[in-house]
Amino acid sequence: MNAHDKAKAISNRKNGGHRISALTAYDYPTARLLDEAGVDMILVGDSLGMVVLGFPDTTHVTLEMMVHHTAAVARGVNKALVIGDMPINSYDTPSQALTTAQALVQAGADVVKLEGGIRQIEKISAIIKSGIPVIGHHGMLPQRVLEEGGYKKKGKTEEESCAIMEGALALQEAGCFAIVLESVVPELAEKITAKLKIPTIGIGCKPKSGQQTCDGEVAVITDLIGSYPWFVPPFAKPQANVAGEISQAVRAYISSI
Repeated sequence: MNAHDKAKAISNRKNGGHRISALTAYDYPTARLLDEAGVDMILVGDSLGMVVLGFPDTTHVTLEMMVHHTAAVARGVNKALVIGDMPINSYDTPSQALTTAQALVQAGADVVKLEGGIRQIEKISAIIKSGIPVIGHHGMLPQRVLEEGGYKKKGKTEEESCAIMEGALALQEAGCFAIVLESVVPELAEKITAKLKIPTIGIGCKPKSGQQTCDGEVAVITDLIGSYPWFVPPFAKPQANVAGEISQAVRAYISSI
């Protein structure tokens, strides 16, 4: 399938009874493993700034970095939808946003993702009009972590909830085929999911009970497999301990030589 068919297939999963799975990947072997395991979407996230490159947050990530890693991931994928994250300061204007999106698609992304609601509509429209599908990202926006003084749960006040809902509806109206909702309080995530005609992909939106609030979930691969033990988000649920396995293997190697 081409990029548009893949995006449409994801969008058509809304209320289809089959939840949408998404994971991040930053290199060829990880992407190939995820694709062969059957994940629906692979996000080349700017989270690579932290879990691959060792920066304190995503604000250090450049377009050159994203192009490099997107190309590596794309080489390992045959079926999954590949999403290229647009890094901070790479979509300040509609023309710049289009240039960035084209660079990521040329590197191998099927679609692109950028952060923000209403103030990004003109940029999203420019990208979509060029023929590139867009997935939105609303709620907590990691690229604004320095402005906001940390990572904060969103939608705790009526004013903030209304703004996030309004932004999500605007993203849908602009033509996004799906929206990532990050760290939105569960009640609001559930309301947005019910209101929208396109799928919501949650991260950090579930209540403690584990009840589903969105149409799908996205997780950072290092959180899932336990390969980055220095920081694990409170909402992450590791399914493996790769860091421990690596340490054990290295110690065994040292002892054997």
